[in-house]
Amino acid sequence: QVQVAESRGGLAQPGGSLRLSCSASGDTRCISSIRWYRQPPEKPRELIAMLLSSGVTFYPGSMKGRFTISSDDPQELVYLEIHSLEPEDTAVYYCNAETLPSEIRYCKYSDVWGRGTQVSVSS
Repeated sequence: QVQVAESRGGLAQPGGSLRLSCSASGDTRCISSIRWYRQPPEKPRELIAMLLSSGVTFYPGSMKGRFTISSDDPQELVYLEIHSLEPEDTAVYYCNAETLPSEIRYCKYSDVWGRGTQVSVSS
């Protein structure tokens, strides 16, 4: 069973930068993709970025420019860099890992979430 845990959130000033971390453990060879989400107070959770096991990255149009997802191979440590922070970036940030079935690799499908890390942006 794969597990993920977020860290490195905290308080930052507008215009600053943060680098969040997502640590994956368990059978990490089964991970097909890692996603970062965020959930502002009393608002729906939204996708920020996705990293495929192939190294391909994806960002929704609304998230392009200030966010960068990257990892240390083999995806045991995934980062989310946020630049030019704005108060609207205040939210709980979540890491999500997806594993896909593979009879050869003895992998099963799963959708695993961390408990989140708080990011607060204010002057």
